[in-house]
Amino acid sequence: MEETGGTGEADDRRRPRGHLVAQGRDADIFDAGNGRVLRRAKDGRSIAAEAEVMRYVAAQGYPSPEIFDVSADGRDITMERVRGPSMLALLQARPWQLGRLAGLLADLHTGLHDITAPLTMRTAPAGPPGDRVLHLDLHPLNVIMSPRGPVVIDWTNARRGDPLFDVALTWILLGAAQPPESRLARAVVEPFRGVFLRSFLRHFDRATLSERLGAAVEWKASDAHMSAVEVEAMRTIARRFSASPLC
Repeated sequence: MEETGGTGEADDRRRPRGHLVAQGRDADIFDAGNGRVLRRAKDGRSIAAEAEVMRYVAAQGYPSPEIFDVSADGRDITMERVRGPSMLALLQARPWQLGRLAGLLADLHTGLHDITAPLTMRTAPAGPPGDRVLHLDLHPLNVIMSPRGPVVIDWTNARRGDPLFDVALTWILLGAAQPPESRLARAVVEPFRGVFLRSFLRHFDRATLSERLGAAVEWKASDAHMSAVEVEAMRTIARRFSASPLC
């Protein structure tokens, strides 16, 4: 792939020939053929660190996409195209599996936090120090239910740190974030949100976990992708459960 800088026509020449297959808040995903996709950050930054994390956790047996190539400037990652619905989509289609899927999400956290982070990995932006790999965005939209089992995607925020900070972030996202889908989809999800969250939290020490909520909320509140409504909902969760973690 030709390497160019700047914007406009230069960026167009860098654009892969495959069609756009997905868009996230931070990255675009293009079809690269042969069961592969190309991931590129929207702001053109290097995302080589993401590829390094995915390779590292995969080598420890953790379910993440296979990495095939990283461009010389780090702006493009060619990786496995993971096929299947997201965990959120499966929850919408099969709400009776809520308990099983909440347990699976908890297991994905536990399995990731069993992995010692390399010393070269960036440190988490908040929370107590720690030496474990954190995803920092591990929720049902970032779990693909593939034929080979659940696969965790979108490692943009991955850091080294305290596992409970990672779980606390998932707590506030499950409780406050709005899925970027249709109003109908949100209407389907909303009645089950609290039940799913409680099922997820049963797998952790909520009293200890609640001590991480304040730091998790303040860090996530700085995310430009979060709406004012979501930020206020997160802060409400922190105020309520930090005062009474078992309610």
